[in-house]
Amino acid sequence: MELPFRNLYRHGFLRAALCSPIVALADPAENARRSLAMAQQAARAGAAVALFPELGLTGYSIEDLLLQAAILDAAEEAIRHVAEHSAGLDCLIILGAPLRQGGGVFNCAVLLQRGRILGVVPKSILPNYREFYEKRQIAPAAAATADRIEVAGQIAPFGTDLLFVAEDLRDAILHVEICEDLWTPCPPSSRAAVAGATVLCNLSGSPITVGKAEERQVLCDAQSRRCIAAYLYTAAGLGESTTDLAWDGQLSAFEYGEKLGASERFADAPQMLLVDIDVERLAQERRRVGSFRDALAPGSFRRIGFRVHPPARELPLLRIIPRFPFVPDRPERLDQDCYETWNIQVAGLMTRLSATGLQRLVIGVSGGLDSTQALIVAARTMDRLGLPRSNILAVTMPGFATGEATRANAWALMRGLGVDAREVDIRPLAERMLRDLGHPGPPHYDVTFENVQAGLRTDYLFRLANHCGGLVVGTGDLSELALGWCTYGVGDQMSHYNVNAGLPKTLIQHIIRWVIAQGIYDATVAEVLRRILATEISPELVPPDATGAIQSTQAVIGPYELQDFHLHHVLRWGFGPGKIAFLAEAAWADPARGSWPPGIPESERRAYDLPAIKHWLRVFLRRFFGQSQFKRSAMPNGPKISAAGALSPRGDWRAPSDAGAEAWLAALEREVP
Repeated sequence: MELPFRNLYRHGFLRAALCSPIVALADPAENARRSLAMAQQAARAGAAVALFPELGLTGYSIEDLLLQAAILDAAEEAIRHVAEHSAGLDCLIILGAPLRQGGGVFNCAVLLQRGRILGVVPKSILPNYREFYEKRQIAPAAAATADRIEVAGQIAPFGTDLLFVAEDLRDAILHVEICEDLWTPCPPSSRAAVAGATVLCNLSGSPITVGKAEERQVLCDAQSRRCIAAYLYTAAGLGESTTDLAWDGQLSAFEYGEKLGASERFADAPQMLLVDIDVERLAQERRRVGSFRDALAPGSFRRIGFRVHPPARELPLLRIIPRFPFVPDRPERLDQDCYETWNIQVAGLMTRLSATGLQRLVIGVSGGLDSTQALIVAARTMDRLGLPRSNILAVTMPGFATGEATRANAWALMRGLGVDAREVDIRPLAERMLRDLGHPGPPHYDVTFENVQAGLRTDYLFRLANHCGGLVVGTGDLSELALGWCTYGVGDQMSHYNVNAGLPKTLIQHIIRWVIAQGIYDATVAEVLRRILATEISPELVPPDATGAIQSTQAVIGPYELQDFHLHHVLRWGFGPGKIAFLAEAAWADPARGSWPPGIPESERRAYDLPAIKHWLRVFLRRFFGQSQFKRSAMPNGPKISAAGALSPRGDWRAPSDAGAEAWLAALEREVP
């Protein structure tokens, strides 16, 4: 059965429900009814997994009552009730209950689906300090006398070595541990993750004290990062005994360090947190990170199969997909990213100058975003090295289509920064070269017409660097390199050192705004930077048309905001076209859904429907995979900036220059309606 395009399970997601019902203390029958009702609610919401708190069928805080035969019998009967009444339910239910095995009572997670008990996992580590005295009633997992257990008339696997493998959802593999297991130096989930588990579930009692909620969050976050996994955590809540303790019912979920969601704490009603886990992303990252595979996982695991049976209807993501994966939407995080990006660029250029023994920089300045960013980085580099800014030879080189506004901005910026500012009109040389080539000249505006101008500019910069003993600073950014929107051998592709090589276009404007806000340069320069930010992106190689419209970069290669989205998901995660289109629609179809990075005005908050996404994704795939790798294979040095990756053939991206895009384009047509 093929799922609809807008069904999250089709694209490698798993929906899980984290549940915190109100506990009926020492009343397993009532807790079974309440848990079953929540599991049914989770299933209606499309969840494949429903996770409940530790000892949720009895209450965690009943202490010595855990050794009463009546409670243990009632707990087993409660499991029987849930099994019988969930026979038609696809959702995998994970309940907490005390169970007898051999000579002990074990604190267990019981996994049921469609009336069948798939497995039972006992708690490994029992806290016995401060308010905890679990060893008084409970036996640790190591005390088990067999690897199977009889529960409610069924025989099920028993142990901490159980992995629950979804047979109809690739990469969805679950492991369960219980509360204190996570607080130890070597949690059971670490071994399970190395053995293949991508979704780590924790049933927890965990009474609340001041500061403990943050401690739980830090542990779950860290374990999800360390294990390249999702970590789901459910704590006991209302209904537990407050004789000496209190409970907050905290539910939280993390995926590889990304917080998927958290519930209200101290709630007066049952709580359910629905989260969508990208298990494909986790598996892709593990394939990429060789050191994860090298980790040792002593012992073997038993693999228990189950089927998700995803609903056949449209099931869009609840999860918010960031529109700008290179640009955080939280102001404090954006400020941190801008600070680090700026200093990476400056430090890289400083080191290269020091290593070469040179003291001069040469840079072409157009009045556009990229050359502006490179120039202000160069100026800061000179300040840090204690060299005069006049050691920067900045040249603006107007051509056939250079606008007066951009030329004026280039001059104002160069003067404001106090660099050695120069101008070279390349038109006479360009006209001569076009004649020598037999080119008819205007109005024949082809690629030769454009690249004659670009090539002359670059040639001048390199010869100027030879003449003055300087280093040519590149200006082309990561997005241009990805799309091949640069001319081989010229300034946006070739230089002695390219400070912008790892910088995506969508982040540049935020870096410039950050530089303004930090007061790194004076008010005159800040005003010029604001004017440059307001200028439309254009190579200015072809004169305006009859209507006065200037040459538009984004009209040819697509909106940078959308193409940077595609780039991130190809470069960072290696996703296929179908999934990228699904994510892009989730991010961009509704401008009111989710937050926007600071500094993007309402007037620029655009939406893209699926046909537009598919069109520009086709352009991206053709240009990235099929047309431009040869340019990246010969790119100069430059610092990596984003954790998502860079395109240097010496670093994150190594690909043949003669490969084609056919496989990606065929997948796009096959997978996206």
